[in-house]
Amino acid sequence: MKAMTGLVAASMTLGVALSGCGAKVEGGDTSCKDYMSANDADQQTAVSKMLKDEKGTDAAQLEITGTKLSVQTFCQTAGKEDTKIKEAPHL
Repeated sequence: MKAMTGLVAASMTLGVALSGCGAKVEGGDTSCKDYMSANDADQQTAVSKMLKDEKGTDAAQLEITGTKLSVQTFCQTAGKEDTKIKEAPHL
């Protein structure tokens, strides 16, 4: 029983430690550095949130895909690490 309790505690500690390792996704306030280090799902979430915040409604998938490409290109060229993704040109 003691070994099982220790295993559960270790697993929970590892889970908490790993959950803090992801990039910080904050919609349009996400930095280029965080955006570029995020996985595809987190990039999708950041762009979707940014577009929804700007327009007040959910964006179409085509608009999200196009904006993701625009943000990625912007962050790789003109943007700096601390530049917010909302500064990228998009519709």
